[in-house]
Amino acid sequence: MENFKHYPQTTELDTSWQRLIALAIEKLPNAYAPYSNFLVSAALLMDDDTIVFGTNQENAAYPSGLCAERVAVFAAQSQQPHKKILRIAIVAKPATGQELASGASCGACRQVMLEAEYRQQQPIEIVMLTAKDRWTIAPSAESLLPFAFNKKNLISHY
Repeated sequence: MENFKHYPQTTELDTSWQRLIALAIEKLPNAYAPYSNFLVSAALLMDDDTIVFGTNQENAAYPSGLCAERVAVFAAQSQQPHKKILRIAIVAKPATGQELASGASCGACRQVMLEAEYRQQQPIEIVMLTAKDRWTIAPSAESLLPFAFNKKNLISHY
């Protein structure tokens, strides 16, 4: 956690982060969350400055839905497989609320972001609201998942 940076306001982040957060906020209405009523949006900055979005998409047949982070990462990898993801901004809010809420990524999303890092052989910076008025920048997905399951776990030693 020592490599994480914390900021009480978005205005203290660099303009690239501010823009990415603002774009993620714009996409919050695209979330489909009739069951949890918790909207989540992710905006990915690619290495050519394009932005790829994802929002959570729920389904009555749990766990058929997907989190915003996985929607965005899978979209980026399937539509732009030769581009690298540089940054991810994650925002969340209750469907009936106006203010953003803490929206740290779940374990499955952290694993998918980590796999994207392995795949592109480069860390992905991640920003999210981790507490009221506390934006946290993680230097990589790996920093969010210190005991990660990876390809090495699948190698047979027999």
